[in-house]
Amino acid sequence: MKSSDEAREGAAGEKLDPTLVKMVWIFLAGILAPLFDTTIMNVSIDTLGHAFDASVSSIQWVMTGYLLALGIVIPINGWAMERFGGKRMWLFALLLFLAGSVLSSLSWNIGSLIAFRAVQGVGGGLMLPIMQTMIVQRAGGQKLGKLMAVAGLPALIGPIIGPVLGGLIVDHLSWRWIFLVNIPICLIALIWAWFGLPKDADAKLGRRLDVTGLALISPSMVLVIYGLAQVGTQHGFLHPGVWIPLAGGAILLALFAIHALKKADASIVDLRLFKVRAFTASSVLLFLSGLSTYGAMLLLPLYYQQVRGESVLTAGLWMAPQGIGMLLTRSWAGKWTDRIGARPVVLAGTLLTVLGTLPFTWAGVQTSHVLLGAALIVRGAGLGAVFLPVMAASYHGLGKAQIPHASTATRIIQQIGGAFGSSVLAILLQNQLAGHSASDILGRADAFQHTFWWSLGFTVGGLIPAALLPRIAKRS
Repeated sequence: MKSSDEAREGAAGEKLDPTLVKMVWIFLAGILAPLFDTTIMNVSIDTLGHAFDASVSSIQWVMTGYLLALGIVIPINGWAMERFGGKRMWLFALLLFLAGSVLSSLSWNIGSLIAFRAVQGVGGGLMLPIMQTMIVQRAGGQKLGKLMAVAGLPALIGPIIGPVLGGLIVDHLSWRWIFLVNIPICLIALIWAWFGLPKDADAKLGRRLDVTGLALISPSMVLVIYGLAQVGTQHGFLHPGVWIPLAGGAILLALFAIHALKKADASIVDLRLFKVRAFTASSVLLFLSGLSTYGAMLLLPLYYQQVRGESVLTAGLWMAPQGIGMLLTRSWAGKWTDRIGARPVVLAGTLLTVLGTLPFTWAGVQTSHVLLGAALIVRGAGLGAVFLPVMAASYHGLGKAQIPHASTATRIIQQIGGAFGSSVLAILLQNQLAGHSASDILGRADAFQHTFWWSLGFTVGGLIPAALLPRIAKRS
């Protein structure tokens, strides 16, 4: 039996440092802007195409340009934080995103919109790794599960509110409000961060920028993301417009790996992180999440619109149960990750995700909305129990100096995995839809069912790297 003093100490040990919690909330206020922006853009892209009278191949650059700018800037995060300080870089990233949002709302043609979205992409690419690095370094590796449950809150709220907000804007307001909604969020976040974040230490020269590494990894990311973004419009991976940039990106990535292993911790991204089993397993799971999570996020609203005939707003509302499910397991996943380690939590979450995806493999035109809504709650609960422990496990056993490298590497892997997952499931769906006209609803439903089976298979594949995650959390 524990004494009352020991019990009080245990209860106190469950609490996070109030200063750390305040820092987390300051970051969350800012990270809402790019998260909402992404989910709103997903349902607004067709509206922008009509507003600018742009072709599909042109309007896709509104999304692709953002992703490419994001890919260019992610690798520089670790060095920039060491050189200029985390607070300064966070304020700079917010200002860039705010400027990009204002300029995007003032766009006069498709070319200007693409350029201004790239400015947004630079700001957005800086923000998440900065937030993760500063929070994990401040936490000192303790209670990362509980911490990630708080830090991951916007990622859970975004899929609930974003599509609905996007649908309301598309249906009732000018397209310019797609970008104007970011302004109050950014301004509040800037003021709060200016007064609330701890002051940066005096600037130090620190390690020199790995120019060679940057010249290899940033173009490699751009080529890979560009190639994957072309898969849907070029109808497959075999088109020269797809495989040439993918091959070029793979070659540059291989050259970067050789260079980085020689430079060790002087590299812009320290690849020795992959010697840590927990980090490697987490990285594989983050990549696979592109197939099980991002790809399915493409399929689900399309199913409601193309098979069930729902509007953009209604499809967004039918997606809300998945976000609710993610919120339900958020605290539980964080608490149990700290108690028993990431492995059992992620395995349980993966099985829940499989269970929640299964009904969509037979969903047709008349399938009960109640059944599918319940399935999305279960699916969301599974995703919530996977993502947060995986992010916590990616920092398991790392030293303070390795944390910026880990934040950069995991963000790169997530970005490429997301682009890969969306492109793979898009081409699978496209192939299944071939030969089915828009009026052939039953044929289209069958095409979605087949594609959801693929998504389910990719989710099951995540059980293998999940088994390699740490079982017992690191003790203080």
